[in-house]
Amino acid sequence: MDSRQPQEKVVLKKKVTLLRGISIIIGTIIGAGIFISPKGILKNTGSVGMSLMVWTACGILSLFGALCYAELGTCIKKSGGHYTYILEAFGPLPAFVRVWVELLVIRPAATAVISLAFGRYILEPFFMQCEIPELAIKLITAVGITLVMVLNSTSVSWSARIQIFLTFCKLVAILIIIVPGVIQLIKGETQHFKNAFSGNDASIMGLPLAFYSGMYAYSGWFYLNFVTEEVENPEKNIPLAICISMIIVTVGYVLTNVAYFTTISAGELLLSKAVAVTFAERLMGSFSLAVPVFVALSCFGSMNGGIFAVSRMFFVASREGHLPEILSMIHVRKHTPLPAVIVLHPLTMIMLFSGDLYSLLNFLSFARWLFIGLVVAGLIYLRYKRPDMPRPFKVPLFIPALFSFTCLFMVALSLYSDPVNTGIGFAITLTGVPAYYLFIVWDKKPKWFRKLLDTGTEALQILLEVVPSEEDQES
Repeated sequence: MDSRQPQEKVVLKKKVTLLRGISIIIGTIIGAGIFISPKGILKNTGSVGMSLMVWTACGILSLFGALCYAELGTCIKKSGGHYTYILEAFGPLPAFVRVWVELLVIRPAATAVISLAFGRYILEPFFMQCEIPELAIKLITAVGITLVMVLNSTSVSWSARIQIFLTFCKLVAILIIIVPGVIQLIKGETQHFKNAFSGNDASIMGLPLAFYSGMYAYSGWFYLNFVTEEVENPEKNIPLAICISMIIVTVGYVLTNVAYFTTISAGELLLSKAVAVTFAERLMGSFSLAVPVFVALSCFGSMNGGIFAVSRMFFVASREGHLPEILSMIHVRKHTPLPAVIVLHPLTMIMLFSGDLYSLLNFLSFARWLFIGLVVAGLIYLRYKRPDMPRPFKVPLFIPALFSFTCLFMVALSLYSDPVNTGIGFAITLTGVPAYYLFIVWDKKPKWFRKLLDTGTEALQILLEVVPSEEDQES
């Protein structure tokens, strides 16, 4: 170790600039949702006008949530996102439960779902006339997941550069839809907007479900907070990146939906398997082949951004002693948190090949909103508990109050409308409590067990060429 120059410390470097920050947020929010699932909202609202209002409202609500995270990110300058904020506000037990559910279920399932969309769309141009075999999709998906993990293990700079390129591709894909849509509007193609609010009446149960779909389409605004320690000048860049990204995404989403309705009626939109492809086939003829390719790139960007961010959460949780020590080690030469990135690989593969992912997502959207609601409630709690904390960026109190209320309202409604799946999600989440006492609190573990852990850690260190971060040793 001593032969190297002293200035080269083994730490995660500050490599996330404002542009990279924006590309992490936009690049992770815009996955496949806007190209595939505008129907969730339309189905539950019942009319074109209401669906556009829900898209706008979800964008504004997400901006509120993002502003709360901007305040948290500037006053608690640690990486790790939700986990770190719950730890600061409510202590180790809820924070451990959060990271436990994330590692075992949420992240592998979410990665598998977005990767499957990637696999499906990348094969779409080759199987125009017939169904794509399921096995082919899963194999391509497995290759995609492996590629993202290798990329994130190899270089922080390269995964950030590729993220910027993919974000550019996404915005191009959205423009490919918006521009012809605007031209249609200028031509006077407004027949689907006449009587925009007439249609099936939205039931009271439908609206919250529409909000659920909408908030899912916007979720991802919290990812920059997972890498706070790697952001240059976080006090300025975190709030700026969050605001710029949310405005771009909200305007893009609403205009994309307007563009769809210039060409596709509400009824046809509900029948379409992939709305963007239907839209492109109608307006662009043979050029429509480009759309599935752009959607696949968009999914790849979401996979990349998600893995980049969440690996930092495991890294921080391990540094706090909540996950095995190996996960907070950094590659000697590449300066990436290599073990924290690849720990997801086997779990994601199991999810991918094992079964029904969508029911898993139903379990998990519950856990996700519950914890996000908790974090934002924690912001209000910290205002009273630690009023003297330096807060370079402050939001008016009604914003976190409204947002945490919305989250908890969505959780309560999902319990009411889908008690079985939500109950299973709740049960999975609660397994974190005994795990916490078994792995973290109980310190009289047998000697052989501790020896086994130490030997395993050393073997993995040699195999993966990783060492503890030098920041830990100083602190």
